[in-house]
Amino acid sequence: MTTVALDTGVGPLLRSWREQRRISQLELAIRADSSARHISFIETGRSRPSEDMILRLAEHLDVPVRERNALLVVAGYAPRYAQTALDDPALGALREGMERLLQGYDPYPALVVDGMYNVVAANQGITMLLEGVAGHLLAPPLNAMRLTLHPEGLAPRIRNLRDWRADLLAQMERQIALARSAELRELYEEVAGYPAPAGADGAGNTGPTGVGDGTAGNGEGAAGGTGPASSLPFALPLHIEHDGRVLSFVSSIATFNTPMDVTVAELAIETFLPADRATADHLRSLTS
Repeated sequence: MTTVALDTGVGPLLRSWREQRRISQLELAIRADSSARHISFIETGRSRPSEDMILRLAEHLDVPVRERNALLVVAGYAPRYAQTALDDPALGALREGMERLLQGYDPYPALVVDGMYNVVAANQGITMLLEGVAGHLLAPPLNAMRLTLHPEGLAPRIRNLRDWRADLLAQMERQIALARSAELRELYEEVAGYPAPAGADGAGNTGPTGVGDGTAGNGEGAAGGTGPASSLPFALPLHIEHDGRVLSFVSSIATFNTPMDVTVAELAIETFLPADRATADHLRSLTS
């Protein structure tokens, strides 16, 4: 994933991160046990920060691990964080742990995505939801945003697509602001430009889908019901049609705590919890 360079010096880059976080020089100095004068000198290029100072400032500015490497390189230092391929033997224990987690969550859907929303692992619950998706969207690498928002993907079956789509696009915008990735921006522009599926503009029949900040909704799981309610009182629902029913889910996303590798830092595990008894009963019936 390519980083968008905003300037050639580490000082202006650090200033840009500070301004994006809306933190004053004095506040950053207090957090980093430094002085506002020293922070000013670093940002204007009058002082060359040490490797440890760059990492300390990046930590307090919540700079992503990949971007911390970029700051170090710009300043003339070696990258601090490795970027290990997910299939590398060194990450074998991590892969096995994620697979056990996903399998243990069956029959409820769960998957793992990287920083570009490419699916790196998924369970049978996800496979079940992908029935009927166009073949070209299932060709590797599977991308969760394309699978969800493409008119030949899950979008036609998402009953609240308008709201769910808006939520996913907002999530991507936050990631772009955080990671400053040109590739992520291109993906955003692609999926944001997908035409709405036929009927997607009807009341209650629209809303984004996919891996993201979603939550679940109340719905009539049994065929012949009146359809799902528009929302839960605490979160945005995901309502999706499957096998003549409307399934309702709450989505949660987990990341790894204090990652020391770029690849691991960009992994996210998303799980979909049934939001009503009818959805839970239907999913369990598929495996009984």
